Amino acid sequence: QVQLVESGGGLVQAGGSLRLSCVASGDSICISTMSWHRQAPGKERESVATITMRYGNTNYADSMKGRFTISRDNAKNTVYLQMNSLKPEDTAVYYCNGILCNGVRSWGQGTQVTVSS
Repeated sequence: QVQLVESGGGLVQAGGSLRLSCVASGDSICISTMSWHRQAPGKERESVATITMRYGNTNYADSMKGRFTISRDNAKNTVYLQMNSLKPEDTAVYYCNGILCNGVRSWGQGTQVTVSS
């Protein structure tokens, strides 16, 4: 079992930046992949970025490429999402997801990001 806790959300003006963090905790956790997803009001949850914990391989949704950067700190069991050049359409609840080495998937509670125009 793993617990994921996100932080770093808030209110920012368009063009600004935010860095989200997601800390994983639990007994003897082994995580293969962590990712960020987001869900805007009235819309389905969508993938933002993914990173493999062992090799740091990354993947991004097309609309986030060049603006968002996912990274990890294995020693801290933490994954980050650096978001630059934010747009009002980036407003959403951002969720952290972890896939354990045994295939079990876990979600964080989400952090709100609001971008004002």
